Amino acid sequence: MDLKEVGLVGSSQKSHWYYTSKARALQKSLGGWQPHAILDVGAGTGYFARMLLQETSAASAVCVDPGYADERSEVDAGKPIAFRRSGQVGQSDLVLLMDVLEHIDDDVSFLRELVTSADARTTFVISVPAFSWLWSPHDEFLGHRRRYTAGRLARLIKAAGLTPVRTFYMFAAVFPAVVVQRILGRWRSSARAPKSDLREHHRWTNWVLKQICLAECAIATRNRAFGLTVFGVARKI
Repeated sequence: MDLKEVGLVGSSQKSHWYYTSKARALQKSLGGWQPHAILDVGAGTGYFARMLLQETSAASAVCVDPGYADERSEVDAGKPIAFRRSGQVGQSDLVLLMDVLEHIDDDVSFLRELVTSADARTTFVISVPAFSWLWSPHDEFLGHRRRYTAGRLARLIKAAGLTPVRTFYMFAAVFPAVVVQRILGRWRSSARAPKSDLREHHRWTNWVLKQICLAECAIATRNRAFGLTVFGVARKI
């Protein structure tokens, strides 16, 4: 979770439909592979690293984010998890970049630097927002530089020195509703203040959205057509 959005979903981050289903898509993207040591770059609250510590055999995680007020170490699911303002890939065999690269001016150089410091056979999982034409005040609020297609993400992965394993779209189920919302938003106002689309929903609305998107996770890794998020899985050979 981006540190800018902390508090927007109240105390419901662990059960929020967006994060719950995105975490499931992340787990599905690994195809059953079990990491040992996780590096979560731009980790924010560390939601995804914590999920993998709980749901996989991973033994440890390091969350890196320059926005942390202080550095600390904790235990989650009986496993160590550290929060640092900076860090290297080191011995991590799984590197997460969940909604990170869209914030970086030179995304290729940023990713290439991480790849250079990684050992062979390190797996990278990347998620980024999809389709430039969906640009909205949400992107401006979060400081995004761009949005991606699956093809653009695959080219970025190769340019950084990684071998693509798969790319796919997630959140196709809610894609039509978001498209309509953003198109209507442009018509209603040409001077919209930047703000996040993330919010806390009524529990029944949240439950319905969660069930729809969790069901989508079963087939998401085969979706090459459309969605709100692009996932890319790659390895350093």
